[in-house]
Amino acid sequence: MESSVYAFVEDVRGEGAGRVLDRVLGYGCTGLTVAAAYHQARDVTPHGPARVTFRRDGVHFPPGDLFGRLVPPVQPWAKEDPLRTLRPLTRERGAALHAWGVFCHNTTLGLEHPDVTQENCFGDRAAPADLCPSHPDVRAYAVALARSLARYEPDAVVAESLHFGLFGHGYHHERSFAELGGLAEYALGLCFCAHCRRIDGADAARAEAVRLVEDALDGRPWPEADEPPAAIMEFSLARRRTVTTLVAEVAEAVADEGSRLIFIDLTGAAKGYADGLPTGGLAASEAWRIGVDPAAVGSVASGYAVLAYARDAARVAADLAAYRTALGPDRELRAVLRPGFPDTDSAGHLAEKVKAAAGFADAVDYYAYGLTPFHVLERI
Repeated sequence: MESSVYAFVEDVRGEGAGRVLDRVLGYGCTGLTVAAAYHQARDVTPHGPARVTFRRDGVHFPPGDLFGRLVPPVQPWAKEDPLRTLRPLTRERGAALHAWGVFCHNTTLGLEHPDVTQENCFGDRAAPADLCPSHPDVRAYAVALARSLARYEPDAVVAESLHFGLFGHGYHHERSFAELGGLAEYALGLCFCAHCRRIDGADAARAEAVRLVEDALDGRPWPEADEPPAAIMEFSLARRRTVTTLVAEVAEAVADEGSRLIFIDLTGAAKGYADGLPTGGLAASEAWRIGVDPAAVGSVASGYAVLAYARDAARVAADLAAYRTALGPDRELRAVLRPGFPDTDSAGHLAEKVKAAAGFADAVDYYAYGLTPFHVLERI
């Protein structure tokens, strides 16, 4: 079974590309998925050149002339062109190289160009990290980024955040001392920019979102439910077409450059990132919250990656079974597991989850090399 380890350029620079690749292949994996375009983060890096690594928004390669109005920030060592260095090394060792990019999540671009960010039901541009997939400039940026990555001749381009963002992840330091509840928080994260207001049902959904959020802020939260009120739900389902058509455009651009697109569905992370204890419905049944229709997206992307962030192997199996049903038998389905904290305790525990995933997935990948101690990576 194919298996890749997610890694950061800082890992490769700090340890050496050959050493990282040999270690990953020594675990029995078949390749690397390298973050060539990433977002701001502050990470504990147990075996990196720094024990705490600060990451900036931007690309780890010279951006060239593909980009229009939105040009990605460039990392300080982009001139080293790490993908160009890695490609011959992976070929020599018979390993796969996937170029991983973060698309619609970029605080630097959002602060420079607030008009391309998501606009909430009150007209606030209060989520600078979330670039709106409906905006033509964002769509052009996504296509240009995908082409840039594909020109390094990776075996696949892996697309993260190629969809709408949720309220809880719109900036790096967020506070709410008002008890919003799940429904109001979801409603407050919906985008109603001029482009999204062209989606069917936008006006009714916006009015309902305002009522829902204002009631919560006034101490009158609506009863919690698995789904929002009808007008918001209808709008949420309608905007899935925006994401599907964007993924199709990106996939076509990647194919034109001779590679293929793997789409990452972040729903599993939204549900289980903090502790590996997702609640509520299966991830596939709630992907609409980020504007994703798994069946439709799966029909235009070559591969579909699911973040199976759950402690329980039975939950991993159930989530992947639902995605397999949505995608059908012929589309590549990849499961992404974390080999350690917070949702895996031992090699035996990881083995249980790998076995559960392998019953439905075509590949099992691991997140992430630089964030995980060596003794935990060895569980792979």
